[in-house]
Amino acid sequence: MTADRPVALRTFVDAHKFRGPLPGARLIVLGAVHGNEPCGSIAIERILQELACGELEIIAGQLTLVPVANRLAYERGTRNGDRDLNRNFAPISTPSDNEDFIANELCLLLAEHTVLIDIHSFSWQSSPMVLLGPDSSARDPHPFAFACDEESLAAHLGVSRALYGWLATNMQRAQRRGSSIQYCKGTTDYMRAVGGYGVTLECGQHADPLAPELAYQAIRNALAHLRLIASEAPEPRQEIEFLRVYEVLDRNSTKDRFAREWNSFDRLYLGDAVAYRSDGTVVLSPADGVIVFPNENAEPGTEWFYLAERDPRVRKRRVCSNGK
Repeated sequence: MTADRPVALRTFVDAHKFRGPLPGARLIVLGAVHGNEPCGSIAIERILQELACGELEIIAGQLTLVPVANRLAYERGTRNGDRDLNRNFAPISTPSDNEDFIANELCLLLAEHTVLIDIHSFSWQSSPMVLLGPDSSARDPHPFAFACDEESLAAHLGVSRALYGWLATNMQRAQRRGSSIQYCKGTTDYMRAVGGYGVTLECGQHADPLAPELAYQAIRNALAHLRLIASEAPEPRQEIEFLRVYEVLDRNSTKDRFAREWNSFDRLYLGDAVAYRSDGTVVLSPADGVIVFPNENAEPGTEWFYLAERDPRVRKRRVCSNGK
């Protein structure tokens, strides 16, 4: 009588790990958390090729590359497999859908690292940007100890615009909807919760041929900035526009419509008509600022657009540690 063979558990995430001989930061880079956003995957595959041929060498710390975080969505060419992985990202004790299983594996991976770069793109035309966590000042209701490190990393990624305030804004949305508070949390929020820090890099429109190059250069710059490779880090960008996201509105009906065709970062003034609800109610801008991520194809019950204000403070580049 032969013994039963052990049944291998399915692995949902393909991760490539590289360790240097010296201590240092532990960086993880994710591509295709949303399956129709290929720029991160293309850039990461390019980095993998350079590591394989010896053109690139990790001399300190650890680098983990995940070219395709959401394989099912990637193969379909869709944003999600069964649901949005980046809106309810946390360990699931009883996983039931594609994204549950992925989250369980990615959460273990993230907990092994100190720094995360999650690479994304837009379905609409927009300039590249980096999304940060809470501010480090007492002005923020949930100050973040590594905000300085995030800002320093962001300054080396090659973009000139940074947005923060996402978690607090989406938590307010979840509370209004009576949703689980976990629903608003994504990969970078989880990274901060387990003691590290992370940024979301938005590289432009999905099909923009420049997006993969921006993602690639950002990874190379981050490796140099964190001293994982023996390459001089580029000078940080001195002029970065900081915007604080303070509100998100859902689309309630397919008959809800915008007052005009909006693009991200179009200017708004107090009292401007932003949109009209299906019953004719006008949605007015509550303050001077900009509109962010307007989505005219949003499904009812999902995010329609965000509102942000320009940070009135002058942010000086601060000297930060390079990881933990």
